[in-house]
Amino acid sequence: MIWYRRRLPFDASAFDRSVYAATWLNFAAQLAASQSARLMDSPFVFSQALSVIGYAVALGGALLDNARLFEQVRHLAVSDPLTGLANYRRLLDVLESETERTNRSGRPFALLLLDLDGLKKVNDTYGHLVGSRAICRVADHLRVNCRTIDTAARYGGDEFALVLPESEQEEADRVAERIHIVMAQDKEQPPLSASIGISVYRGEGERIERLISEADEHLYAEKAKRSRRLAPPQQQRRRATRSGSA
Repeated sequence: MIWYRRRLPFDASAFDRSVYAATWLNFAAQLAASQSARLMDSPFVFSQALSVIGYAVALGGALLDNARLFEQVRHLAVSDPLTGLANYRRLLDVLESETERTNRSGRPFALLLLDLDGLKKVNDTYGHLVGSRAICRVADHLRVNCRTIDTAARYGGDEFALVLPESEQEEADRVAERIHIVMAQDKEQPPLSASIGISVYRGEGERIERLISEADEHLYAEKAKRSRRLAPPQQQRRRATRSGSA
């Protein structure tokens, strides 16, 4: 008979590994039991101990696997599947928590809303795979360039949010400027830019919806300014002529 050692796959789960170990423990228990001459002698006790250990190992593996699966489900429930950032549900939970914290401590927090410029054009020109990659690039910039206490979220197709605990307007402005600079320095094609709106909660008792709406208003005001700056000179002159004749 040829004996060989069967290796478990590298990505085997905790339950797979525990069953593998329990099988060998059970095999060892059977060998020990075969050496028993009478009830309750040393080989018999040893075999029973091995059997109990095998059952305990299998049970422990099942519990570890269940805990891992529960954590995965919990993570998926509050995460965006494309970027791995927090989703809209998680964003609302964080905003509610930060609002309560500010009401207690008096220390403000800031909310940044980002809208990726020209995603439709990217999709039409380069395809939806490049468009999805563009969304992931923005998510990577947010993930790398925010503090551990900050929360980055994707709450729409090309819309992102960044919650900055204990931050005033000046700090939020610096973060927004840093995001603009990092995106402009990104050498990957196509080039990306984003419009950013900011609102700060200082404990005035505003509702979360109002906080988001205020940041959204500032976002579209900036988007309108950016579109005017990026418009061709002829189009800018036409707009100026229209406004002058009006």
